[in-house]
Amino acid sequence: MRVKNSILIVTKILIIEESRDWRSVLSKALSRLYKLTYWPNGKDISEKLGREKSNLIILDLQIKEEDAFALLERLKSMAPYTPIIITSEIEKAELVVKAVKQGAFDFIPKPYSPERIKLALEQALENRSLKNEIDYLRRQQDVIYSFDRIIAPSPAMKEVIATLRKFSETDATILITGETGTGKSFLSGTIHFNSTRREKPFVKINCTNIPETLLESELFGHEKGAFTGANRTRAGRFEQANGGTVFLDEIGEMNSDLQARLLRVLDEKSFERVGGNQTIYSDVRVIAATNRILEEQVAAGKFREDFYYRINVLTVRLPPVRERRECIEPLAHHLLEKSCRSLRKKINGFSPAVIEMFKSYSWPGNIRQLANTIERAIILEEGQTIQEENVSLPKPIRLPRTEPTSDTSDTTQPLQAHEKEVVLRALEESLWIQKDAAKRLSISPRALNYKIRKFGITHPRWRKNK
Repeated sequence: MRVKNSILIVTKILIIEESRDWRSVLSKALSRLYKLTYWPNGKDISEKLGREKSNLIILDLQIKEEDAFALLERLKSMAPYTPIIITSEIEKAELVVKAVKQGAFDFIPKPYSPERIKLALEQALENRSLKNEIDYLRRQQDVIYSFDRIIAPSPAMKEVIATLRKFSETDATILITGETGTGKSFLSGTIHFNSTRREKPFVKINCTNIPETLLESELFGHEKGAFTGANRTRAGRFEQANGGTVFLDEIGEMNSDLQARLLRVLDEKSFERVGGNQTIYSDVRVIAATNRILEEQVAAGKFREDFYYRINVLTVRLPPVRERRECIEPLAHHLLEKSCRSLRKKINGFSPAVIEMFKSYSWPGNIRQLANTIERAIILEEGQTIQEENVSLPKPIRLPRTEPTSDTSDTTQPLQAHEKEVVLRALEESLWIQKDAAKRLSISPRALNYKIRKFGITHPRWRKNK
């Protein structure tokens, strides 16, 4: 159960299970998280599915009224996109293989723990959500990812779009560089959905959002038992994207070991899952992006030279907003319309003074900062036009330099207090988006995350406060 745009969204689970004891176990484990419906024996299931759609089905193999595999086949034909988890008192290899071949998402032998069934549900629903997103993007590709719809009146951006049109026709690796918030992620999607791979998956991975210890598993998958918590074999993003495109955002943050593995993927289109020895072949196109200057990273020994030359086949630099000022006003109107729809407010435009503010500002956070600034102004504005007093354009922030001293007893506390104040101000002015705040502070997202933990800073907007 989750809340989205103030609408309560309930995840419905259909449970086909004869045993009262196991229905009780499932109820205790899942009823607080999901809406559960029980169908003890699977009889007349067509009528049940016709009346009420389910997001996931749990089917026990030991039902007596009907052959469970025949029922599984019928369920998949009636609800082909609904994940099905099989439970069974008997765990035989041939049963597991048959269930998976007939479309089951997972096979869980009894007895199982509440934690095991909850984990399986979370993974199945996450997998379905990813497929829904891919299907949606495929249906909407002409509208969402059209080169003709990109706001690019400036000469610099016109040149970028012309270059990307040519790049999209090839199958070569692309490197997109540019400051944070310039639109690298969006343009990677535009390349994919205008390429010959448009009917295949487009998978995005942000290398800074996933801990280093988990990134390898996220990219290449893992075998059951490969590490603590690896309760089942999982396909990685490269395997899921077979035939399509993988977008690696902030690739400059990736460690050298993973760079070496990716070098092999680019050269041989093959890899092994974590903890596995079977070679998996996956035909993917890689689009990488970074806000770092990789040449400097290579010179400093922080980025592999061979990997740099391998991803630097086709390169395009996205200019920051301050270098494409002709784009600012049309971008602002586009973002205003988009945010008004989301916030359900009707605002017609900006006052002339606000437009002049936008055009003269340096926009260190680029398009993302412009979008956040407009969203905040919409929330505050009570009239039909955004006025100057509701627009906050802070100066770029720099952390104070603290010189080491032999006697820190009198200075440590004031310096730490001042640093915490600066960090808090950056977070507030970035609408508590940590990546944007890090950009304002001219530090890496990891350094900011360290300071957030150090000072015990929390905010309700964050799903997890570290």
